[in-house]
Amino acid sequence: MFDKRIMRHFDWVNFIVTLILLSIGLLFVFSSTYQVEKPCSMFFKKQLFGVISGLVIYVVMCLVDLRKILQAGYLAYFGILALLLYTVVGGWVGMGAQRWISLYLFRFQPSELTKLIFPLFVAYCFTEFNNVARDDGQRYTMQQFWYPLFILLVSFVLISRQPDLGTALIVLFSGLILFWFIGMPRKFFVIAVLVSILGTPVLWTCLKPYQQRRILVLFGYGDVKRERYQIEQSKIAIGSGGVLGKGFLQGTQSKLGFLPEDHNDFIFSVICEEWGLLGACFLIFLFALLCVRLIYLIFQIPSFANQIISLGLIMHILLSVCINIGMVVGLLPIVGQSLPLLSYGISNLWITLASLGWLNNIAMRRFFS
Repeated sequence: MFDKRIMRHFDWVNFIVTLILLSIGLLFVFSSTYQVEKPCSMFFKKQLFGVISGLVIYVVMCLVDLRKILQAGYLAYFGILALLLYTVVGGWVGMGAQRWISLYLFRFQPSELTKLIFPLFVAYCFTEFNNVARDDGQRYTMQQFWYPLFILLVSFVLISRQPDLGTALIVLFSGLILFWFIGMPRKFFVIAVLVSILGTPVLWTCLKPYQQRRILVLFGYGDVKRERYQIEQSKIAIGSGGVLGKGFLQGTQSKLGFLPEDHNDFIFSVICEEWGLLGACFLIFLFALLCVRLIYLIFQIPSFANQIISLGLIMHILLSVCINIGMVVGLLPIVGQSLPLLSYGISNLWITLASLGWLNNIAMRRFFS
C-alpha cells in the first residue's frame, strides 16, 4: 500500500531543477538539429519521447517502495554482466563501437544499467551478504572488499571492450568512491595510485590507437584538420559565444556543420555559443545545485544501505557532468561521454531520470521505517 504521508516530503528542489535541465536539453537538441526545411528533426522527436517516458519512469521510481529489493538487485547485476558480455560478442555496431543491443523497435546500452544497479549490488554485499554492522568503516576488512572489487573490474573491462571508455571510467570511479565511503583501507588507494603511475607504459599499450591519439591531442598533438578537429571546433564555438551568446538558433558552428556530435557529446559547446558565458554558468549552477542538494540529503538518511545506494546514484551523474564539460573545453581527453539530461540519447536519459527518481524516493521515505 502506498503511504500518502511520504508525499509531504517530496523533494521539489530535485524535481524542479531536473525539469529545467530537461527543458534546456530539449531546446538545444532542437537547435543543434534545426533545419529550415525540417525544423523538428527525428533526433528532437526521439528526445521528446525519451523525456516524456523518462518522467514516467521518474514518477514510478518515486512511488514504488524499493526498500526490499536489495537481493533482487544483487542477482540482477549478474544478468547485466551477461548482457555486457553479449554486447561485446554480438551487440549492435554504430559509429565504430559495439555498445547497443537491438530490440527492433529501439536500441539500448546495457552499460547504462550498471550505473543504476551496481550501487544495489554493493549495498547488498556490505549490509546483507557480509552481515557486518558498520562502525565508521572500521568493522570492514580488506578481505570483504575483494569480491565486489573483482566484479567492478570485470564490469570495467567488459564496458571498455565495447569500446566505451567514458562509461567504463564512470563505473570504475563511482565504485571506488563507494568503497572509500564504506571504509576500504586507505592503503589500498595509495598502492593503486602508485601502481597506476608505475604501470603507465603498460596501460598505454592497452589503449586502442584512436584512444592514444585523443590523449596526445590533450597535450597539443595532431593537425587541426584531423586529430584536433573536434576539440578545436568545440573551443571556437565556446569562445565565439562571448558573454551573452549569439542567440538561440544563431550558432554558426552548429548550423554550418562544423561541430561534430553537436546534439550529443558537444551539446555544451552549442549552449555556450548561443547563450554565452552567462548561459554556461547558469547551467553549471543548476547541476551544482542538484548535486549539492542530493548529497545534503544523504546525510539525513538513517539507513546505511540507502546511503550507499544514494551515493552511487549521485556519483555517476556528477562524474558524467565533470567529464563531459571537461572534455569539450579541452581539460580532459575526448571519451564520448553524454551530458546528463541534456545530450541526445534515450538510454542515458532513462537511467539518469530513474536514478533521480530513486533518490527522491529515498529522500521521501527517510522519515519512515
